[in-house]
Amino acid sequence: MKVVSIPNGVNVQVSGKKVSVKGPKGSVERVFNVKGLVMKAEGGSVAVGKEKGSKLDDATVGSITSHVANMIIGVTKGYEKKMQVIYAHFPISMEVKGDKFILKNFIGEKKNREARIAGSTKIVVKGQEVVISGLNKEDVGQTVANIRAAVKIRNRDPRIFQDGLYVVEG
Repeated sequence: MKVVSIPNGVNVQVSGKKVSVKGPKGSVERVFNVKGLVMKAEGGSVAVGKEKGSKLDDATVGSITSHVANMIIGVTKGYEKKMQVIYAHFPISMEVKGDKFILKNFIGEKKNREARIAGSTKIVVKGQEVVISGLNKEDVGQTVANIRAAVKIRNRDPRIFQDGLYVVEG
């Protein structure tokens, strides 16, 4: 059994394979659908292990323990990534509409480029800086990956056309 300690002000509930974590910044829920997994929230810690006679390996138990620890960090501190807009000739304008992040005039293209915002991640555009924040580490990382995929330049020399959004902090 691997153990994750729960800090003060955080409430963790385990029901079967569903983990709910509530803290000062909000709440995060996740279902770990893994055969042979046992989780218990007791006292000030969460214990993650495998059933007796299970073929579940220790690496999977360690990964799930890390996910639970990331959920606790998310509801106490949150996750944040900062991206910087770089362009040479064509100024890029950005906006958020619903669950889409829209880039206009990217390398002079008439068609807008879009990236999907994962989960409950928030995006704030401040001039040439984009701040992506949220409680779920996977959702924040997936949103950054979606933006990076949307600004991928194809059919041009990447040494010359270096326009795009780059992670500068986080």
